[in-house]
Amino acid sequence: MGLLDKMKAKLAPAKDKVSGLAQQHGDKITHGLDKAAETVDKKTKGKYSGKIQSGTGKAKGAMDRLARKDDTGTGDAPTTPPPDSPPPPTS
Repeated sequence: MGLLDKMKAKLAPAKDKVSGLAQQHGDKITHGLDKAAETVDKKTKGKYSGKIQSGTGKAKGAMDRLARKDDTGTGDAPTTPPPDSPPPPTS
């Protein structure tokens, strides 16, 4: 058994626990990501809005993949990332 196989075997219980937590608290995690993104966007005065939205979308996608692991039996469920375009301006 190689080093990588040993590490995977030791980390499997932690991954299962994280997956369960992501499944239980997905709405809270998503809300926290949105709130953090909004705060950072305000602090940077919108200068990095695209990058912030992209990073938030990737984080949500990763969280969704972790949460779906328990449902599908695999951690590789295909997901469609959210669009990276900013929301339309409000008048």
